[in-house]
Amino acid sequence: MNKKTSLNIHAVIPCSRINGPGKRLVVFFQGCDRGCAGCFNPATHSLGTAALYSADEVFERHLTPGIDGLTISGGEPFLQPKGLAGLLKIAKERRNLTTIVYTGFTLEELQEKTPSTEALKYTDVLIDGPFVESKKETTLLARGSSNQTFHFLSDAYTIEDFYMPGKIEINIGRDGVIVETGFGVLRTAQ
Repeated sequence: MNKKTSLNIHAVIPCSRINGPGKRLVVFFQGCDRGCAGCFNPATHSLGTAALYSADEVFERHLTPGIDGLTISGGEPFLQPKGLAGLLKIAKERRNLTTIVYTGFTLEELQEKTPSTEALKYTDVLIDGPFVESKKETTLLARGSSNQTFHFLSDAYTIEDFYMPGKIEINIGRDGVIVETGFGVLRTAQ
């Protein structure tokens, strides 16, 4: 696999109902240099290699029947703009999935970076802005802090779709690994 086109992935959740509308495949990118105080996912910050995947491998290994969409989180996905764009393009064009991307950058910052604009072409909803601990989201909106903005880049969803039934979800994998995910947590246990 060519390291330039591979994705450095921290974790994948094959089916989640808390990381966006419907049943979603959730991919957590590895690597973040944003330094948001109070980030719930500091294990994704290291820029070192976690697990390398091609965009196709993400779907081949983890996509299960009945999934409605792909949610990308992190780490910071836009630190891997070419791989992110490839993953989103496959999701939209070959897998017929809706796409949601969380980023610590603002839409305006991303629009100034040519590699990032390609990924935006395949993004239905971008939820942007750094996590601000003093503005931690208290409603059931699917975001970490109230300063983060929902950008609807297609007509796939509206803001009403982003009110979640709760803030935390627990998944038990076939391998017995327990993953607690949602807004404010990503933990695994054996």
